Amino acid sequence: MSQRASRILLVDDDPGIRALVSAFLGREGFEVTAVDSTPPMWEALTRASGEGRPIDLVILDLMLPGEGGLQALRRLRADAEAPAVLVLSAMGSVADRVEGLELGADDYLPKPCNPRELLARVRAVLRRRTAGGRREALGLSVSFAGFRLDRIRRELVSPGGVSVSLSEGEFLLLNHFIEHPGEVLSRETLLELSGQSDNGDRAIDVQVSRLRRKLACDSPAGADLIRTVRNGGYMMKAEVRPL
Repeated sequence: MSQRASRILLVDDDPGIRALVSAFLGREGFEVTAVDSTPPMWEALTRASGEGRPIDLVILDLMLPGEGGLQALRRLRADAEAPAVLVLSAMGSVADRVEGLELGADDYLPKPCNPRELLARVRAVLRRRTAGGRREALGLSVSFAGFRLDRIRRELVSPGGVSVSLSEGEFLLLNHFIEHPGEVLSRETLLELSGQSDNGDRAIDVQVSRLRRKLACDSPAGADLIRTVRNGGYMMKAEVRPL
């Protein structure tokens, strides 16, 4: 029996964004319902639950007419049975992202965004929910092998106190490794997450190589944190702890 398509509820008052995101995610195999405000969002959630086909993920804008996105996010998080929430908003400052995540969003992506990154974030949130919500357990800042990573500001500090600059792709890659320490991650999965799924395996090998060099900024041993697994992909060998 084939696995059912994940159901996504897109809440955005911009009809162009609703059309583009719905079509894009639909082509990627998701079942997407799009609404322009929170009243039809609550109706869609109730209807889906009553049909026994609950929504898996809400993609939520914050700048909505009537009940705003932040208020809706608070209500969603008050319900233990509510779906995962990915905020997609033009409110993209660090303070905005911190507030959204602290209110319980599973992820936060500022507009405008690359559609491939949105796809990668959607799939990552759904995987984390299936795995039991490891992201919430980790928190917003983590440590591993003496490094400290602020996952909101995307700031990495080495064991020696050196600030390590990360590109967007390198951050996404590192963030995925720390969410799955000790797990073998295929090149296909990592390509998808970094938004390079059209570029082939070589692209992720180059990205991993660059990340290894940055992790070796204090000591060559840092390069060994991400290990190559023959015929498997890559694995981070480090204990990850919330700060």
